Amino acid sequence: MSLNKVILIGNVGREPDVRYFDSGNAVANFTLATNERGYRLANGTEIPERTEWHNIVAGRDRALFVERHVHKGSLVYVEGKIRTRSYDDASGNKRYITEIYADRIEFFSLGGRRPQDAEHAGDSSVATQPADAAAEVHAFAAKSEPTPPTSASDLEPISPADADPVDDLPF
Repeated sequence: MSLNKVILIGNVGREPDVRYFDSGNAVANFTLATNERGYRLANGTEIPERTEWHNIVAGRDRALFVERHVHKGSLVYVEGKIRTRSYDDASGNKRYITEIYADRIEFFSLGGRRPQDAEHAGDSSVATQPADAAAEVHAFAAKSEPTPPTSASDLEPISPADADPVDDLPF
C-alpha cells in the first residue's frame, strides 16, 4: 500500500495562468510559497527561515475557481498529490519538474483556522463559491472550529538534533 497526498497552506506567488483547451476544459497553474521558521542549533548555529516554492496545477472546476478568486498574495489551502514530469527544453536537454496536482483548493482564514466545511462542487474539488472571494473568507471564518494558535511564534520549532528520524519512517 502507498499514499501520495500533499497538504499545503501558503501564499500565491504570482497571478495564476489559466488555459483552455478545445474540449472546453481548463487548467490553472500558479506558484505557492510555504515557510519554515528558522531556529538555533544547540551549538548556537542559526538556521534561517526557509521559503519553499511549489508549482500547483489545478484542472476543471478547480481551474475555474482559481481563475475567479485566487490572486497573487491569496492565502490558500491546497490538497493534492505530487507528480513529476519531464520535457525537452529548446536546447534538447531533458528537464524535470515536480508539481502538486490539486484535488482541493480553498481560501484559508487569516486567524490560523482550518479551511471551511462546505459542500464541494463537481468532483469534490472546490468549496461552494459565494458571490465574491471576500464573502468566502468570511463564510468559512464564521464556520471554523475554535482557533488554534494564531501565530507561528506560538509554535515551538523542533531542531533536527531533537527529532528522532526513526519515528518518522512510514514502515
